[in-house]
Amino acid sequence: MVKSHSKYICQQCGYESTGWLGKCPNCGNWGSLVETVISTVKSEKSKVKSLSAAKPVSLSSIPSKKTARISTKISELDRVLGGGLVPGQVVLIAGEPGIGKSTLLLQLADKVGKALYISGEESIGQIKVRADRLGARKSSIHLLEETNVDAILDQLSINNSQFSIIIVDSIQTMATDDLTGLAGSVGQVRECASRLLRVAKQSNVPLFMVGHVTKEGMVAGPAVLAHIVDTVLWFEGEKSLSLRLLRAVKNRFGPTDEVGIFTMEDKGLVPEANAEKIFLTKKGKTGIAGSVISSILNGTRPMLIEIQSLVVSTKMAFPKRASQGIDPRRLEMLLAVLIRRSGLPLYEYDVFVNVAGGITVREPGCDLAICLSIASAYFDKPISPKVVAVGEVGLLGEVREVVAQEKRIKEARRLGFTLTVTEAEVKYVSQALRAYLK
Repeated sequence: MVKSHSKYICQQCGYESTGWLGKCPNCGNWGSLVETVISTVKSEKSKVKSLSAAKPVSLSSIPSKKTARISTKISELDRVLGGGLVPGQVVLIAGEPGIGKSTLLLQLADKVGKALYISGEESIGQIKVRADRLGARKSSIHLLEETNVDAILDQLSINNSQFSIIIVDSIQTMATDDLTGLAGSVGQVRECASRLLRVAKQSNVPLFMVGHVTKEGMVAGPAVLAHIVDTVLWFEGEKSLSLRLLRAVKNRFGPTDEVGIFTMEDKGLVPEANAEKIFLTKKGKTGIAGSVISSILNGTRPMLIEIQSLVVSTKMAFPKRASQGIDPRRLEMLLAVLIRRSGLPLYEYDVFVNVAGGITVREPGCDLAICLSIASAYFDKPISPKVVAVGEVGLLGEVREVVAQEKRIKEARRLGFTLTVTEAEVKYVSQALRAYLK
């Protein structure tokens, strides 16, 4: 027989206390005492048995077997997961409030068969309103409005094999009676997540948990929460825009360099297989001054984006440098290269650079496109709409090759961009300006 009680244990030095103290009296760290469940085994026989149960096994004696994946029926989510869900996989999905986490999971519950949706934040009536808006099937989704993790585990033990997926929204609202702390505390979040994970592994049912985020934009709760789950997904995007990106921060069963692209519409999140529809605008046959197409790599997928620039003369002592979707420090460096290496007097002009579609560029692969776009706006000469520029620009004004350059060019040619500007065509930025801005 096992009895459980709770103690406060310091996460730094292991000091135990029966009550919470603001500062550990042993090591002096503030807030390091965390409430933890302690199990006491009465029988010495059961203790010896549990210690001798596990035995070492030779790696060569373990048979190899291919894990069958479960498709979520959402193409972009399958891409990020590495081809689908693995039985018993535990996924933590986090993101800013209102970004679409609950919407995505409700759509997932509608597509995978019989799903159990455990809600600790919304009432079942509110979920019903969202399901009606999304056009979800009502018979395949079972709702449970509960925040006590022990009551949830009782329900799962009764209906162990009925559900094909379990969704918990959110883990910060769950609590157990074995701990005295409030829901959302470090001890409660860690213990509830551990118990839910154990059930998912034993029953081989995939489990999704929604996690809150902190002011710093990190997953709320203890760091161990991200370690015990199999996959951590991050949902991001501007609420004012329809674009949503899903990234895998951690994935034990697949890659972490894939990105899922969605657009938020009235009827929920729509996967976008052709991302160029979002990021490219329709231009005239002659093109527009200041507009240049480039290619970035999101995960293993090349995506074409449009760089737009505007150069305006100024009478201010310090001209403005504003950017949207590009690191301002990177823009300052590229402007310095254009001034010093190409002779453009941009110190007399305000420069504005924007990435169309609302995506943020985090790599140097579009440096050459930014330089061409700024020069095109300065000279008021459009660059051919068939041109795609890919390359990193160094402080010496040289053009460098980027990662997966051939893959990017191949995708650009597939979409009709036949003129490529890379380090193979031009060695320096000044050479590119002379060749494409005649």
